[in-house]
Amino acid sequence: MVTRLTDSAVYAHLWSTPELEERFGETARWQAWLDVLVALARVQARHGLVPPAAAEQIADVARAEHLDLDRVAAGTRATSHSTLGLIRELQRVLPESAREHVYVGATVQDVSDTWFGLVMRDVGALVLRDVQALRATVLDLARTHRDTVMVGRTHGQPGAPITFGFKAASWADELGRHVDRLREGAPRWAVGQLAGAVGALAFHDADVDPLALRRDFCAELGLGDPGASWTTSRDRVAEFGHVLALVGGTLARIGGEVYELARPEIGELAEPTTATAVGSITMPHKRNPEASEHLDTLARLARSSAGVLLEGTVVSHERDGRGWKAEWVALPEVCLLTGTALSLARGLLDGLEVHADAMAANLDRFGDRLASERVLAGLSGRLGKHAAQALLQEVLATGEDVAAALAAQGVATPEEVRAWTARDAVGTAGRMVDEVVTRARA
Repeated sequence: MVTRLTDSAVYAHLWSTPELEERFGETARWQAWLDVLVALARVQARHGLVPPAAAEQIADVARAEHLDLDRVAAGTRATSHSTLGLIRELQRVLPESAREHVYVGATVQDVSDTWFGLVMRDVGALVLRDVQALRATVLDLARTHRDTVMVGRTHGQPGAPITFGFKAASWADELGRHVDRLREGAPRWAVGQLAGAVGALAFHDADVDPLALRRDFCAELGLGDPGASWTTSRDRVAEFGHVLALVGGTLARIGGEVYELARPEIGELAEPTTATAVGSITMPHKRNPEASEHLDTLARLARSSAGVLLEGTVVSHERDGRGWKAEWVALPEVCLLTGTALSLARGLLDGLEVHADAMAANLDRFGDRLASERVLAGLSGRLGKHAAQALLQEVLATGEDVAAALAAQGVATPEEVRAWTARDAVGTAGRMVDEVVTRARA
């Protein structure tokens, strides 16, 4: 029996992906920690601190499948120490000649923070891959619908005409900024930790250059050297979590648009569906926007986990388990939630149905009133902006035909009003689509 939905065989697909489970499952996490210990032993051997044969014995044996995880759990509970159960179980399965050379001079935080560096490197790469793929899909939508005119809405109400391509371009532009953030932040986040007791890395300083040891340890794992110990400097983790939460926010914004515009009374977009999908077991006519809705759910939870990571930036002295241990929960959560949202969003947008006919019908439904901004601009040069605003407010309140009312007052001809209210008058929407597409290509 499981207690968390992310571990449920029935519901896990809503909160994780197989690719992410390979990194955050129980066995995967233990293996990652063991890999860190192997790297440490190998580097210590190269620096003359551990016998090379012992380092290789550790490398041969340090496999999660070789360990009895129930014994690890029992040892962890008995000692009230986060990794002593692991150390003792690893010593139990190692040859006697290697037992004293495992986990030498390192702390729990050295292992777990180095794992964080690996997580931020690997998950960051996956998120970047999916954001780029999603951006390509959205750019295609923007190009295809550059001139597909639809109602632009503000405060939930019909405003003025735009194009669907313009809406999609704003999504693509935002996703492009996430690409920049992920690329720029990657070398900052993907670092290891070898700090020792209080960060001074003093355990081996009589035998080797500790900074060279740390540099080689990080390189062994494909990580950068942090420059200084970061046991209580948690900005990297908080920044990474917030970049992922920002990605989730963008996906929720896109999902929110699909959710709203898929309403039958609007009908401009629709989620892809399958023959076996069921919208409602009590109202069979419904086609619920499940994916769009779930993007918002995932984003809310990602923001809450990112908030926990931000709280961890305020900690005490040279080690403080309060913020750091909370990261053990919050960092995997924000990774799982964001990765799931990206997978869901890719499926949603790859099959998104765009109903240009409904967009045109909604333009017709609201008529010339949607062009009030352009009519106001045309009259402002003659009457002054505020006088023109007052006049239009009065005409629109009466429900009169705008062209006839303005002609009757002698302030504009019907031909001028028709030019101002042309359905394809969408300002610079198309040019901004072109700008977004051009920048993405560059």
